Amino acid sequence: MTPVYSVPVTPEPHVRELEIKRSQFITFVGQASDRAAAEAFIRSIRELHPQARHVCWAYIAGAPDTTVMSMSDDGEPGGTAGRPMLKVLQHSGLGEIVVAVVRYFGGIKLGTGGLQRAYSDAVILGLAELPTEQRIPQTRLTLEYDYPMEAVVRHLLDQYPTTIEHCDFQARVCMKLLVADSDRENFILALTNQSGGAIRVVSSIQQDCS
Repeated sequence: MTPVYSVPVTPEPHVRELEIKRSQFITFVGQASDRAAAEAFIRSIRELHPQARHVCWAYIAGAPDTTVMSMSDDGEPGGTAGRPMLKVLQHSGLGEIVVAVVRYFGGIKLGTGGLQRAYSDAVILGLAELPTEQRIPQTRLTLEYDYPMEAVVRHLLDQYPTTIEHCDFQARVCMKLLVADSDRENFILALTNQSGGAIRVVSSIQQDCS
């Protein structure tokens, strides 16, 4: 079970600047709940700095333990930018985070070790004073049931912290909601017990009711 973790709260990119031997490093930090959001953020930074020699990046697009993560050296020597950036993110304990570091070359080469330190320091600086909020891992469930079960469902919704995303009233009721991972098993068990198995429950990885 993924524990509660923190994510950036950045309506606009969180920006910090660092100068090392006349090279300018500009760090942009944003929130990325999935891969598409991370890649869109990186594209937006490239558009802001079309003349930059390098726009290196790293992201963790989900909870800190997700496998949806990536990085890029963007033309810097292999392993000198993206990997050190990602390592800083992994050690931060933050999730849903994307970082892009724009470098304007100052004419003095930093060497492999110097580049690794520079990109690591740029990300560390970018994470300093970063506004964050806690994220409670949630599971998306879909409930399908007949109308007589509506009172049972509503009663249980009052007992557990949930967020209703959509409710469709057709021949049967189809409700899509989010429930905390920590409450998922007990919530489903209560639904089953109190309805005598009359409520069909499917998780986000299964087919929704139609």
